[in-house]
Amino acid sequence: MTITPSTAFNKIAGLNKPIRVVQGGTSAGKTYSILQYLIYYSLKRELLISIVASSLPVLKRGAEKDFFHILKSMDLYDENNHNKTDRTYKLNDSTFEFFSAEDHSKLRGSRRDILFVNEANNISFEAFQELNVRTKKFTFIDFNPTAPFYAHTELIGNDNVDFVILTFQDNEFLDSKIKSEIESWEKKGETSEYWANRWKVMGLGQLGIQTGAVYKDWTIIDELPANAQLLGSGMDFGFTVDPTSLISIYRYNGEIIWDEVIYETGLFNSQIASKIKQSNAINGLIYADSAEPKTIAELRYFGISVLPVEKGRDSINYGIQLIQEQPFKVTKRSINLIKELQNYVWATDKDGKVLSIPIDDYNHGLDSCRYFYMMKFNKKANHFTLRWKR
Repeated sequence: MTITPSTAFNKIAGLNKPIRVVQGGTSAGKTYSILQYLIYYSLKRELLISIVASSLPVLKRGAEKDFFHILKSMDLYDENNHNKTDRTYKLNDSTFEFFSAEDHSKLRGSRRDILFVNEANNISFEAFQELNVRTKKFTFIDFNPTAPFYAHTELIGNDNVDFVILTFQDNEFLDSKIKSEIESWEKKGETSEYWANRWKVMGLGQLGIQTGAVYKDWTIIDELPANAQLLGSGMDFGFTVDPTSLISIYRYNGEIIWDEVIYETGLFNSQIASKIKQSNAINGLIYADSAEPKTIAELRYFGISVLPVEKGRDSINYGIQLIQEQPFKVTKRSINLIKELQNYVWATDKDGKVLSIPIDDYNHGLDSCRYFYMMKFNKKANHFTLRWKR
């Protein structure tokens, strides 16, 4: 029962901190090598190991499928130890359990010894925290770096976090045809933004941007500077499914900074007003979705300086254009806003052709910002000027 380890396996086996972040491109063997390591690690121990993905379909076609392939290739699989109903497998004295992040009873359930979150960029930071805080020994996460997420903003760089980047070059067992295809992306990238980004992300395992992203010229900063000037805020209303969002916009040294203040479902107007009064947003004017005049009136009754945004023809694209005119920064704590920026892309038709309208998703905080820009940075807003720092 021996294997010839790949370079990816050896790099993973060398990690030893409580949280082990494995970033990498396609065909790097990230998931496969982590599972191999966990199987070897568990053989002479008594452990509960949880393997989690965003949904059961993702789990079944990914980590779970690889796990049982490895067991069978090592002649370790025994159908009597496989509880297909509970999605568990008993390996000597250790138990492997498989579940999705959609199962909230599991997220807040019993503790485990080891956690592996597969494709962690598809799981919320809140879900990761619920799982990680109930893990006794160590946690693995893996992902393709299509866009920055909480691994980059909250984990990498901390003293208790190991970080490694794997590429297809770390997988000596990769089929030569697949390897040649991946290598061809580098040449294609010389004349194509799409292939350049694909080579960077999927080939080299480096952080890239979502293909077709609406907003590209933005960066994350650790915190809001103490002397940043509040320009005002934008607000989008929600309740049951969609969140109410409030984003404050600041200026500092000629640069614009976005800061998430509210991003929450189920808020009554009195609660919204209370949260605004507890934040710096109370010191500036707020522009809100004009489709909710009653809500705006009630917030004004509670003492909030809020006005409806003036929406004109093609207001979505017009607001996007205003935002795109200059770069901006986003505070690290603006977790939901960052996720929207990472996933807000131009829509495509059935043939994959990019359209001139964005998707109607990942846009609650972004709509808030758009409302503010439409009222403050539009060409008619001669009462307000902004000197951009180049």
